[in-house]
Amino acid sequence: MKTKILIVEDDPHILLGLEEVLKSEGYETASCNRGDEAVAAAVKLQPTLIVLDVMLPGASGYDICKQLRAKKISTPILMLTAKGQEIDKVIGLDLGADDYVTKPFGVRELLARIQALLRRTGNASEKNYSCGPFKIGSATIDPKTFQIRRGKMVEELTAKELKLLQIFHAHAGEVLSRDKLLNEIWGYNYYGTTRTLDQVIVHLRKKLGDNEPKHLLTIHGVGYKLADETITTAL
Repeated sequence: MKTKILIVEDDPHILLGLEEVLKSEGYETASCNRGDEAVAAAVKLQPTLIVLDVMLPGASGYDICKQLRAKKISTPILMLTAKGQEIDKVIGLDLGADDYVTKPFGVRELLARIQALLRRTGNASEKNYSCGPFKIGSATIDPKTFQIRRGKMVEELTAKELKLLQIFHAHAGEVLSRDKLLNEIWGYNYYGTTRTLDQVIVHLRKKLGDNEPKHLLTIHGVGYKLADETITTAL
C-alpha cells in the first residue's frame, strides 16, 4: 500500500508542484485548499502524513494543528511557513507539529524531512533492490561478488555502481530523474552537482560495453532509463 500524504495548501502552483514531486517518489496524494476543511479531510482520508501550510483561508495551520492534536490524531505534521522567525517555528512545534520547512524550500530538503518523519513514526517503506544475478545486454551482474562479466572479461563494481544497476533493473523501462537517482544513491543530504551521477553512468556504460549507448539511455533534460528489452535474469 502506498504512503498517503495529505497536502493542505491554498496556492495552486505550490500545490501542483508538491503533488507532482510526491507522486514521482511513489507517494499517494490528497489535497485540501482551505483551513476550515482540513480537519475533516484528515479524519476522512486518514493520511500517513500531513503537509500543512501555515497561511490558509478559513483557519490557520496553527489552528488546524491544534484541533488535530485535540482530537488525539497523531498523524505526523510537516508545516510549511513563509516566515523565518524562530518564534513562528516554536509556536508550530508547541502546538503539535513534528517538523517545518520554510518557503522557498528545495525539493530534496522537503523529501528528506518527509522521509525522516516517516522513519521516526515507523511508516517509511524500506526500498530493497537486492536480487540475484541479472543480465543487461551481454553483461551479467552479480550483486554478491560486486562483479560484472562480459564474455571472459570481469570487472569490479563499486557500491554506488551496483546500486544504480539494481535500481535501473528494478525500474526497467521507466525514466528516472537525476534528482531521484541522486537521492537514492547519495542521499537527500547530498548537495553536489548532477555531474557526479553523469560520470558514474559513463563508467557503467564502459563496463556494460554499452558505448553506443543502447541499454542505459539518456533522456535529455530529465535523467536516464534502462531499455527494458535489454534485461534478463541470469541463470
